Amino acid sequence: MSTSDLIQPRHLTRRAVIYVRQSSPHQVLTNTESQRLQYAMTRRARELGWHEQDILIVDDDTGHTATTTAGRLAFQQLAAQVALGEIGVIVAYEATRLARNCTHWYQLLDLCGHAGCLIADRDGVYDPGSVNGRLLLGLKGAISELEMHTLRGRLIAGILSKAERGELALTLPTGLVRRDDGGVEKHPDQEVRSRIRFVFDTLLEKKSLAQVVQHFHQHHLTVPRRDRHGAILWKRPTLASLGSMVKNPAYAGAFVYGRTRSFRAANTGKLRQRLLPPSQWRIVVRDHYPAYVSWETYERVQQMLRDNHAEYDRNKSRGVPRDGQALLHGIVYCGECGHKLCVQYKGGAQYLCNHLRQQHGEPVCQRLRAAPIDEQVVRWFFEALAPAAIDLSARTLTEADTQRTAILAARRQQLQRLRYAASRAERQYQQVDPENRLIAAELERRWEAALRELRTAEEHLTQAEQRAPVWGIPADLLEALHDIGPRLPELWDQQRLFSSAQKKSLLRSLIDKVVLHRLGGRRGDRIRVRVVWRGGATTTVDVAVAVGRFADRTGAAEMEAIVLRLARAGRTDTEIAAALTAQGHRSARGATVLPSTVKTIRLRHRLLNCASQSHPRRVAGYLTIPQLAEKLNVPRHWISDRIHNGTIVAAKDPATRCYLFPDKLETLRQFRQLLDGEITEMGCRKEHQDA
Repeated sequence: MSTSDLIQPRHLTRRAVIYVRQSSPHQVLTNTESQRLQYAMTRRARELGWHEQDILIVDDDTGHTATTTAGRLAFQQLAAQVALGEIGVIVAYEATRLARNCTHWYQLLDLCGHAGCLIADRDGVYDPGSVNGRLLLGLKGAISELEMHTLRGRLIAGILSKAERGELALTLPTGLVRRDDGGVEKHPDQEVRSRIRFVFDTLLEKKSLAQVVQHFHQHHLTVPRRDRHGAILWKRPTLASLGSMVKNPAYAGAFVYGRTRSFRAANTGKLRQRLLPPSQWRIVVRDHYPAYVSWETYERVQQMLRDNHAEYDRNKSRGVPRDGQALLHGIVYCGECGHKLCVQYKGGAQYLCNHLRQQHGEPVCQRLRAAPIDEQVVRWFFEALAPAAIDLSARTLTEADTQRTAILAARRQQLQRLRYAASRAERQYQQVDPENRLIAAELERRWEAALRELRTAEEHLTQAEQRAPVWGIPADLLEALHDIGPRLPELWDQQRLFSSAQKKSLLRSLIDKVVLHRLGGRRGDRIRVRVVWRGGATTTVDVAVAVGRFADRTGAAEMEAIVLRLARAGRTDTEIAAALTAQGHRSARGATVLPSTVKTIRLRHRLLNCASQSHPRRVAGYLTIPQLAEKLNVPRHWISDRIHNGTIVAAKDPATRCYLFPDKLETLRQFRQLLDGEITEMGCRKEHQDA
């Protein structure tokens, strides 16, 4: 029998829906009394006049919060059924079970009011289509949202208060354990502690997480991790595991709250965690935990990781110094457009500005040979910091020996742990009842596996101990280091002292960035190099580089005039080349003027020292390549290139050692057809060669 005047026969012809929801999976497991009360609302629906077969229980949203509709599929289906007019009443233990957000709450009220659906809870029945019903339900929704805000504020305030004192019991990383009294100490296992310190030391030496992983794999070292029960497991290191380790400020002794921020993914609606930069961390309490590294070391590691290769292209950072001939990789910029230059090793080390090509399809801005630029910057570096380079080099060699000692110590600790594990497996096998074959077989298998792992570790340790130290310092090198000042440029090229990555690290210790700008356009023979030193001081100089053509060289016209004047005065090519070099001139691709360059200029102007010095320039009835090029008004190389690739079939005359073409109109007509693209190849018969 209906107990409310709002319930009409048209409502009873539809279904009654019992909406059951709890806010979290934890409440589903523990708040069983709340579940019982909500499911008992079926009796409330029967009291309102609905039959048992017309009552539907919707409980698919258990474990989901009502602050959003994301993930609440049952609520979304319920709203759709209301809009279709299939539901007469929605029953919930509390009306706020339906929504804790006023935006979603009023949308549901609008749907119910339009479709004539009632809402009922333990306090009464409401008609969202009436003024009074909408007023009461609106107040309930507003109070519910305020209640959630108040409860959340109280909980967060308590958490923040405890976090500011560093007393909030956050999950500790591997290597730190919490005592019964709430205090934190380092793990009692010495191998765990030494391995964590070794990870940080190796990263500071290798400068890259990928290099650390590779280093551990090469030396068959594992890292400690924890399972879900807190037990230590030794696993093969990965980028993810080492990354989470070196980025955790707890290893630097800091208690940090608010390292992440939750956001809802736009495509899935699920909550995701985003790591925040240290400047946005909410609470930081230093020197709260026993530290494996100092806070200064931790900050240096984070800066190193921000500059790593993975973020180089996106953030335009300096990048990690790596092996490679180009010493300025990561700190060199384009003086034309201002973007960072990348390195291309195909065809020799080059600095390439391809940002505009990648983003807008424009031509490459600059392409510069790296060798002359690196040489100039290294010379400046020697002048600026010779004594510091000595100290850093000696420290590098000492650290390399220390690194090898640390690796051996880590392997010995690992071997000690494996021996204990094998001994423990043996004791377990010896103590088992032989008649219990299933357990005995499993314990035997574990013992054999422990022995195999122990033998492998012993072999690796023996090989490592027998291998000679890579960074042993011979006596002659020590003597050179004592007298390093004048010999630093010479020792710079010794791979035993400086690798490419170490050279780059040394350069970056003083140099902030290098800006390159080719003068005279893309074919100019001078590059303006501007070095910005640490502190803001700059050094600028123009460096001469090789070009493809003599005409592209600065002062080409002046040099050509000098060659013609001295050649007419009877000077030899060698004498002219020496005089030009003394005046500061140079060839297109060399640091000095070559006699061959002088000869090329002289012959171009038909200045011959003697008749036998060059090929005859006139052959009766035939045209040479220069003569034919002049008649066709094309460059000489246009004809030579097509002879070499087979487009023009011709052979040298054995008497003159020149390519000769019949001096006829037919020859010129065929060449013009080739120029216009009417034919793709042609042949020239040299009748005088067949005679």
